[in-house]
Amino acid sequence: MIVGPAAGPSGPMTGPMGGPAMGPGQSAGMPPCMQQFLPMRAEAEKRANVLQAGISKKKPPNEICQLFRSFSEAEGKVVNFAVANQAGCHIPPDAVAMMKKNHNKTNEVRDKVCAVAQQPAKPAGPNLGEALGFGSLPTAETTRSGTGTLDSLSGNPLAR
Repeated sequence: MIVGPAAGPSGPMTGPMGGPAMGPGQSAGMPPCMQQFLPMRAEAEKRANVLQAGISKKKPPNEICQLFRSFSEAEGKVVNFAVANQAGCHIPPDAVAMMKKNHNKTNEVRDKVCAVAQQPAKPAGPNLGEALGFGSLPTAETTRSGTGTLDSLSGNPLAR
């Protein structure tokens, strides 16, 4: 979902020049733009993982909306950084375009999820008994006595 200097088109673990990507703790020889970019990207990835966990746990729409907003904010920071530092950090234009496209898609999904979260809860439909015409179980007030299937001329044989 996040595309940038350390997650380029040549693979997820390659750096901007095709070499191995360095993690946040490896700052030896890292350009200043990478020192700024990697923590932002790590935060966006962390929020993406939290969002995916919330979706897989089937959290309610209002919680998913908040998770989407949090992720969208972090992803927006990464995109804005990439746009502002594209030349200085040697970020390919197609990578920036892909980041913008992904961020726009994230915002569209976020808006749809949040729209669902703002709608009032729909009342539950009829249960199976109501759908088949049986409103509720019979009670003493709703049953008649004396004219049942097992009643005979001399009374109910089960009652003896």
